[in-house]
Amino acid sequence: MRVQLMSEQTKLGSSLLAAALALPLTVQAETPPERATISLKHLDYLDSQPDADRIRVKATALNVVAPVAGEWSLGATLVHDAISGASPAYHTAALTRMRDSRRAADLEATRYFERASITAGASVSSESDYLSRSGMLQGSLSSDDQNTTWTAGLSVTNDDINSNNKVARNKSKHVSAALLSVTRVLGINDIVQLNLGRSLGTGYFSDPYKVFDQRPDSRRNTTLMARWNHHLPSVKGTVRLGYRYYRDSWDVRAHTLETEYVQPLPGGWTLTPAVRLYTQSAARFYVDADPESPFVPMPPAGAVHYSEDQRLSAFGAVTLGLKIAKQINADWQIDFKYERYDQRSGWRRFGAGSPGLPRFEARSWFAGLSRQF
Repeated sequence: MRVQLMSEQTKLGSSLLAAALALPLTVQAETPPERATISLKHLDYLDSQPDADRIRVKATALNVVAPVAGEWSLGATLVHDAISGASPAYHTAALTRMRDSRRAADLEATRYFERASITAGASVSSESDYLSRSGMLQGSLSSDDQNTTWTAGLSVTNDDINSNNKVARNKSKHVSAALLSVTRVLGINDIVQLNLGRSLGTGYFSDPYKVFDQRPDSRRNTTLMARWNHHLPSVKGTVRLGYRYYRDSWDVRAHTLETEYVQPLPGGWTLTPAVRLYTQSAARFYVDADPESPFVPMPPAGAVHYSEDQRLSAFGAVTLGLKIAKQINADWQIDFKYERYDQRSGWRRFGAGSPGLPRFEARSWFAGLSRQF
């Protein structure tokens, strides 16, 4: 069963497969990596609601990045997820036991020029009821002084859906996305980035495992993200701030504010505490829970689209995290990250939340080991 672990906007933490259009907040010469790197990472995720654990995911990822022929680099990632637990049929009630696994792989190649680079990549992800294939193309160009980098990217994703309960048979979904970005060094201690993203999707967006779930057959969204890194020479630490605005054709509006602080310590250690605040409005066709009734609320009479999926409700959320990394020597590094997520309808800002929904929590931890050659 294809499982979305969080709201459809936040995804709680980071996927072990790098997003096709993800951009680092750096401005540097367009040169391939000097050394190859192999990394092994493991994720353990568990979400819950009052008196019930829900979904648990255990994922292992292997990533390799290597320079090739002086002007190229190749990267590849393999991921295996084991998913188990109980998935709600509507809102957070009627939990149904489930178990599934996912296998995914991606491959990308980058060609470097004097002040530019071009990256092409492809990925595939397979579950018992879901097959996803995507491709991406990204290019970047730096200014003569290397203080500004412009980046543009395109991606295309095609999904095939065949649900195990036979509700969705031979369904498909197509999503095209574009990203424009500019990154600028403001001084010796400051760097900023502005990203604009646009996504156009058509096809099957409903959840075949949920009661009363009939969503539109298209979804368009726009994201605007700003990031700022400020270095503190006196303590050798770095403050990272970010803000993201999201809106889509389903009338979901979301704001994300995040900050983290990177502090190097003696002996090759690094500590990175982080805080993320999130709020979203409900989709226009979301059917709210009734706190006074134990029964499943019916969609409005004559409604064409409707959903009782909690991820499309109005809510606010807080994520607290801490990452610990250790540079063992010039070749080896280990890291560990823990995050705690807490979602409540009453934390919704810029409007009312969904009072019929109970508290939702999740925790995740990541452990990684990397080696350079």
